[in-house]
Amino acid sequence: MTVQDQDPQAPTRQAQPDPSRSSRDEDQRSGEDRHLATAEMMIGTAMMFIGFIDVLTSISSGSEMGGVFPLLLYFAGLAIWAHATIVNPTVRYTVITMAIVLGLAFFHYGEVHFWHKQAIFWSTVAIVMYFMFKTSTK
Repeated sequence: MTVQDQDPQAPTRQAQPDPSRSSRDEDQRSGEDRHLATAEMMIGTAMMFIGFIDVLTSISSGSEMGGVFPLLLYFAGLAIWAHATIVNPTVRYTVITMAIVLGLAFFHYGEVHFWHKQAIFWSTVAIVMYFMFKTSTK
């Protein structure tokens, strides 16, 4: 006979993990994820800014851009930034996919027209305005 057969009211003993150990592991993993997300946000923002500066100066001065490289840099930065910033997976991967598709489309097309620059400028303004006035959930 086992102990449970003798006393049905006796609590069952199961091996439970040490709660202090598991919380340390989760804190360490979340800390590493936070550092990676911060690095992605910084790199993505820098790449977007560098690409956007060429778009902005070519719009304001009426000159031509130096090829499609600034837009490739902009869209690659947008994909990296979206991976680190956007919480909803559906929206995140939609933005990443669209950034990659648009970057490859500009690379394939090989030139940038004035309306392309205007569309990128105003969509960047909309993105910045959305995240500027979005309330934090924390």
